[in-house]
Amino acid sequence: MAPKLAGSIATVAAACVEIAAVLRVAPIAGQTGLAGATNVQGEAQKELDVISNDIFIKHLRQNTDISILVSEELDEALHMQNQGAYAIACDPLDGSSNLDVNVTVGTIFSVLAVDPANPELLQAGTRQLAAGYAAYGPSTSLVLSFGKSVSVFTLDANGVFVLSADAVRVPAASGEYAINTARERFWDAATRAYVAENVAGETGPAGKRYNMRWIGSMVGDIHRILMRGGIFMYPLDSETAAKGGRLRLLYEANPMGLIIEAAGGAATTGRGRILEVPPQDIHQRIPVILGSADEVARVEAHYRAQG
Repeated sequence: MAPKLAGSIATVAAACVEIAAVLRVAPIAGQTGLAGATNVQGEAQKELDVISNDIFIKHLRQNTDISILVSEELDEALHMQNQGAYAIACDPLDGSSNLDVNVTVGTIFSVLAVDPANPELLQAGTRQLAAGYAAYGPSTSLVLSFGKSVSVFTLDANGVFVLSADAVRVPAASGEYAINTARERFWDAATRAYVAENVAGETGPAGKRYNMRWIGSMVGDIHRILMRGGIFMYPLDSETAAKGGRLRLLYEANPMGLIIEAAGGAATTGRGRILEVPPQDIHQRIPVILGSADEVARVEAHYRAQG
């Protein structure tokens, strides 16, 4: 790995360490409420969304190898005075709606190569140099991939990330799926068919029992799937169709897709590989279905059957 790329990852990791420290005492500091503003997505910002974004900006500005930040919390890409060859795309605090109930939240990030004089940010996920996420739960985990394998680091008592699992693999088959069933009335036929098979359990076409797990934090759900298998689904539905989907391509779908594929899983929109989707906008939304390869293949088969 190039030293400058390693240094950029270290900068992101340092930002995650500071966010973890802020989150530990946020309820005491009264920082779990709304900030009174909305982001470019039209979503109400929590105070900690803003704080986490500011932490990222502070750390990235200190690294001359990073010239651009694309963030869920910023309307436009932030071009720094740095003239480095890397851009960071991130969701500084994924799942912030869960902050007031102490559920796992996280940071998702992607590293792209750019020419600072003429930066191209709308890059397909296959061009990511690295991707990762931090999961702030009972312990703080940093999950990192450069596209070939996946490593997990755990934050120790000294504020240092220590390697705790290497060459992580997603089991090819699983009996768990994650989807917001409260949205069933909006689902397309392929999603309905797949979930119906799972609900049927041993008596259905899948021939085995399934459990549904839904945290409502992408990082929390994906971390569980990475470590023990399963499938995460936020498909295109009748309510999100006008926007193209619910989750963002550059800083949610692409980094998670790279990680899951590097761990032996699969990542699809239902009709094509996520990492091959050409971005049209830095805040572009798309459908996201990823996890155990066998489960993703079943979902894709339903989409093919629907035409």
